[in-house]
Parts: sequence; structure tokens; C-alpha cells
Amino acid sequence: MSFITQLACMQNRRDEAPNKDLARQLAENKDIEGINEIAINLWNKDKNIQSDCASVLEEIGRINPELIENYFPDFFKMLSGKNNRLVWGGIINLSLVADRKPEEIFNKFDEIVDAIEKGSVITRDGGIKTLAIVASVNEKYNMAIFPFLIEHLKNCRPKDVPQHAESIMRAVTSKNQDQYIDLLNRRFDALSSSQQRRIRKLLRTFKGREKTQ
Repeated sequence: MSFITQLACMQNRRDEAPNKDLARQLAENKDIEGINEIAINLWNKDKNIQSDCASVLEEIGRINPELIENYFPDFFKMLSGKNNRLVWGGIINLSLVADRKPEEIFNKFDEIVDAIEKGSVITRDGGIKTLAIVASVNEKYNMAIFPFLIEHLKNCRPKDVPQHAESIMRAVTSKNQDQYIDLLNRRFDALSSSQQRRIRKLLRTFKGREKTQ
């Protein structure tokens, strides 16, 4: 029996519970054939099936990213689609396998930047996280990616600063930490009190450099 029948949309459900249940079933059983069926149907003509398949793969990736890492070409392809749910599903899945496929993702750096700049809030969040993970792998990747990350952090909405700063933190090294710290300090006063608390927590990592206002 096809696993597609277990998708939320096939059961006339609007919640994610059926997709999560299916993902857990496939992940726990390491059902490669079943996971492949879900991946193939990312390109089903029915957009609801596409979206639910993206959701199932996301949940599988959170449980065991090894099970979805070989579908990274599909995730890149999703970034250029017109189905917005598929676009941010693609970038989320890339973030889940970024530490397993850093070279492949680095080679698509421009495509991810394009998705971040054109995409929804979820796409931007996932894209920044994906690039930060890749930038943390080695100095070559860091030198190429970190300037984009810091420029994004400089210009993003104040409400996005804490989350993006937390994602970018993993790409901070002894060579670029001053740039990161100085930027967070410059943006600090424009943040709400709850946002400032999150930034202080990050800055405490760098002893003696936190904002004190």
C-alpha cells in the first residue's frame, strides 16, 4: 500500500499529525523504499501532496538526517519552485543535512543566497542557519560565507537579530569574532528587552565584551 494515502491531505486533515506519524514510522523502520516514495512525490502534480511530502521529509530529517541526506539535489530544486511551502521546505531540509553535505551546499552558495533574499521569513531563517553550519566546517568556507552572514545581520529587521545571531554564532571564529561582537553591540539599543537578553547571552560567551546597558 502506498504511503501517500497516509498524508494529512489524503485524509482531509489540516493539521500535521498524520505527517509526523508517518515520518516517525518511516524513520524508526529506516524504510528506504517508503522514504523514496515520499521524495518522488515532492514533484506530484497535487500541491497539497507536495507540501505534505516536504513536511514528512523534514520530520524524518529531524529524527535521523542520514535518511534524507541523499535527497539534497531535490532540496536544491525545491528552492526554485513556485510553491512557497516547497521552497521553505527545501531550505529547512538543507539545514538538517548541512553538516553532512557541506561541500555540495557550498557549491550552491549563490542559489541559497538568492533564496534568502527573495524568500519568506521561514526561508530566510533556514537559509542563514544552513550557511552558518557550512561556514563552520573549515576556513575556506568561512571566509567565503561569513561576509554575507555579517552583512545580513547588519541589515535584517531588529526582531530577526537574536535568532539570526544565534544561528551565525557557530560560524564565529577567533579571526572574525570582533566583527560579530561589534555588530551585535551596535544593534543592541534598537532591540526589545527580551531580544537584548538573548544577545547578552551570546555576548557572555566572549568574556568582558557584553553590552552592559
